[in-house]
Amino acid sequence: MMLNARGLGGAAVAGAGLAAGAVWLWRNQGVVATGRPVNEWTFTHMSALMPTDTVPRSPRPRPFVRRVRTLECSYEFDGRRRTLEDLHRRTHTTGFAVVHRGVLVHESYPGRFASPGARFQLFSLTKSVTSMLVGIALEEGALSLDDQAVSHLPELAGSAYDGATVGHLLDMCSGAGGVEDYTDPDAPIGRFERAVTGGGSVLDVLRSLPRAAEPGTAFNYSTLDTQVLGQVLEAATGTPLARYAARRLWEPVGAESDAYYFLTRGRPRTALGGGSFNATVRDLARLGVLMAHGGIWDGRRVVPAAWAERSRGAGLPHLEVGALGGGLPAHYGYANQWWTLGGEHRAFTGLGIHGQFLWVDPVADVVVVKTSAWPTADDPERDAETVAALTALTARLAQDG
Repeated sequence: MMLNARGLGGAAVAGAGLAAGAVWLWRNQGVVATGRPVNEWTFTHMSALMPTDTVPRSPRPRPFVRRVRTLECSYEFDGRRRTLEDLHRRTHTTGFAVVHRGVLVHESYPGRFASPGARFQLFSLTKSVTSMLVGIALEEGALSLDDQAVSHLPELAGSAYDGATVGHLLDMCSGAGGVEDYTDPDAPIGRFERAVTGGGSVLDVLRSLPRAAEPGTAFNYSTLDTQVLGQVLEAATGTPLARYAARRLWEPVGAESDAYYFLTRGRPRTALGGGSFNATVRDLARLGVLMAHGGIWDGRRVVPAAWAERSRGAGLPHLEVGALGGGLPAHYGYANQWWTLGGEHRAFTGLGIHGQFLWVDPVADVVVVKTSAWPTADDPERDAETVAALTALTARLAQDG
């Protein structure tokens, strides 16, 4: 009996330990899933972890014309001349594609779980996709830049979003919330992530934000602004984001593969307009080409020309390159849910945490997709190195003609 008691006691202790471990893992799932090396798997397998809504591939897929070649390009960073191989190694590239003048000229997949068919979690690069959808909805008359967010989402009446317009949300000037700090678990973005993954109420998080500034007066990068924008779009069109993206983007550009949004665990399940889109590198490159060509794909107008132009810079002083403040890199400005780069070419890029880039230079007619698995959400050094490399690559391709 003594041995049996000890055995039962040991089993109880082991069971308690497993239970405690499971609770810890549930509460810290975001930290585990986004840290290296686990994140290389996570960022290509979000559909195994969260509920999803599919964006079906085009019924008439149109593959890129391919003239793939080795890119002879180097860049200067931190006092040293480096190669694209250095970039991939130093910044944990998982997928990389380059399109020049509508032709796929380079494609590689250094990531452990990466491939042409892998669908990559794009994080805040999703915001740029949402922007394109909003531009289409504006052209169709479903929305206006002057629409109040609460006119479409009355549940936000009386919150910090009361008074913010669609235009304010697009330019991250709603006046709601504070600094988006992924290292602070009590920051709005931390509470938002826990609501998304833990089954909590996203609406409660949105309603809890303080008013930090009058709408339209100050830039404050906020994923929650784009969450509101995505929900406004769904309410105005009466269509879930995945279905609207399928009809207005994926079908017109001839996407080869299904994409998807992951959804909140809590009900009503909701796509994240600011961060839950997953797609292949090639299909993401199609969106870049679409924007580089002023909203036209294969002779068909998909995104309004004025919308594509506005995404290169809104002409607002507080959104110009170097004027964003808040510790953000001085090489970026902001407009229309895109990061602007200024200069003669007025290039721009979609960005996502952990190193996701959709680089668009309309003058050089160059699009670069870079997916990555950085060990931290934000990394100024890796960001600066990537910008240096992609700037040099674009210049080289423009020079080659």
